[in-house]
Amino acid sequence: MATEPTGDAPADVADPIAYFLDDQRYHGKSERTLAAYERVLRRFETFLRERFDVDAVGTAQRRECMAWVHSLRGEFEDSTIATYASYLNRFYDYMTRVGVFDDNPMALVMEELSESIETNPTRRDISVPEMQSFVDSISHPLERAVVVTLLKTGMRVGELCNLDLRDLHLETPALELDWTPRVGLERRPASVFISAEPARGATINGEERTASNKRKRDTVVPVDGELRQVVCEWLAIRPDAVSSARPLFLDTRDSWGERLTPSDVRYLVEKHARDHGWYRTGGGTQENVTPHYFRHFFTTHLRDRTGDRGIVQYLRGDVAGDVIDTYTHNWGDRVRETYLESIYAATR
Repeated sequence: MATEPTGDAPADVADPIAYFLDDQRYHGKSERTLAAYERVLRRFETFLRERFDVDAVGTAQRRECMAWVHSLRGEFEDSTIATYASYLNRFYDYMTRVGVFDDNPMALVMEELSESIETNPTRRDISVPEMQSFVDSISHPLERAVVVTLLKTGMRVGELCNLDLRDLHLETPALELDWTPRVGLERRPASVFISAEPARGATINGEERTASNKRKRDTVVPVDGELRQVVCEWLAIRPDAVSSARPLFLDTRDSWGERLTPSDVRYLVEKHARDHGWYRTGGGTQENVTPHYFRHFFTTHLRDRTGDRGIVQYLRGDVAGDVIDTYTHNWGDRVRETYLESIYAATR
C-alpha cells in the first residue's frame, strides 16, 4: 500500500533522499526499513554521478534508471534486483505525488521489469540473507511472530491460526502470562504442538474452528532461541482472548482479541511482500510470496542443510504412522538436535 504524502512539499528540496526518508519515518517506517531504503537510494545516486555525471536524482530519466537496474545483474539475485527496483520506484512515486518531482521515471521500467525479472519457472528464488532482510523490515510484534513462526516451523497458515496457548511449551518467566501445555508436550520443553485434529466446523478446545489442519499425524516442532524471543515479544503485548480456547495469535485491529484467521495472515504477508517487491497483483505462485511460500522455503533450505528428507517430512507433518514412530521414539537425538543444528536464522 502506498504511503500517503504528509502535505505540501517545499519548492526546493536540497536532498530529496533525506526528505523522503524523513517523511517515511513520520509515517512509522522502522529504522531497519529506512536503512534499507537509504542504502539502495544512495547507491543509485552514486551510480548516476559516476556513470552519467548526473548530480541530482530528480533529473534522472528512464534510460538512466534502466541502466542502473542492468548494472545490478550479475551481482545480485533476480529477487534482490526486483526489491531494489521497487524501492527506487516507491521513492520516485512518492516524490512525484508530493510535488517535488514532475514525474516517475521508474514507472515504465517497473512494467518492463515485471516481464523479465522472474526466471524461476516454479517459485521465486529467495536466499536466506534476503529473507532475513524481509523479516527485519517487519516491526509489529504480531506480524513478525506470525512470519517467523511460519518460516521456522513449515506449518500451514490454517495450522498457525489453530494454535492455542496450550500448544506451546515455552518458559516465559518475564511475562505475566501463565498456561498449562497440553499432555503431548509434557516432556518436550521449547516446543510447539501441531495437531492433526482441527477441521473446519469442528469444535476443538471449546471453540468451533474456521480452518482445517492437513497433517497426517500430530507433530512436535522444536522452538529455537530466535523463535522463542519473537514469540515472547508478541506475548508481551498480546491482548486478552475473546475465546476460552486462548488462541496463540489474536487480531489486534478490527476484531480485537479474536483468533487470527487465514485471511488475516494472507493479508499481512501480502502487505509486507508487496512493500518488499515480492508481490504483484495478477502475479502467480511463481512470483508472489504468500504464507505458503514460507513452507516451501522451510522445506527447501532445511532439506539442503540436513540432507535428511525423513526429518523434514516429519516436521512438515507429511509422515504416516509407521514412519513417525521411528522419530518420536528417538526425539531428542534424531529430530530436535538435527533441527537445532540446521535451522537457519530468520533475522540478522
